[in-house]
Amino acid sequence: MADNVTPAEAWRALQNSDLAQMVDVRTDAEWAYVGFPDLSPLGKELVPISWQVFPQMKVNAGFIDALRAAGFTPEHHIYFLCRSGVRSLYAADAAIEAGFVHSYNVADGFEGPPDGAGHRGTVAGWKVDGLPWRQR
Repeated sequence: MADNVTPAEAWRALQNSDLAQMVDVRTDAEWAYVGFPDLSPLGKELVPISWQVFPQMKVNAGFIDALRAAGFTPEHHIYFLCRSGVRSLYAADAAIEAGFVHSYNVADGFEGPPDGAGHRGTVAGWKVDGLPWRQR
């Protein structure tokens, strides 16, 4: 099972290692309307590969092939991120099973869990931690 890391821990790893990279496993709609981590201050690009395909939300059968096509090797340290840390944990576990042994789940994801009013992005996660992000 993949280890959980905080968004800040993932940022530091991305900052300190050329072999560290982030894969955002959310959907096209989430990238377009919610935003995404901005890794440009680190000279890196976020790699978007959906774990589930919208709108059916079935697991992307080509997920592991897409990791390979993006140039990932077993030496890479891959930090998987989704909205709340649930889909990204499944993705990280699948990557480990496929031989990408340095795969990690970014706990709380981009927006974190909902607050008492049911809103995301106010309790925990990449955005709440003040890490760079942007919208299209």
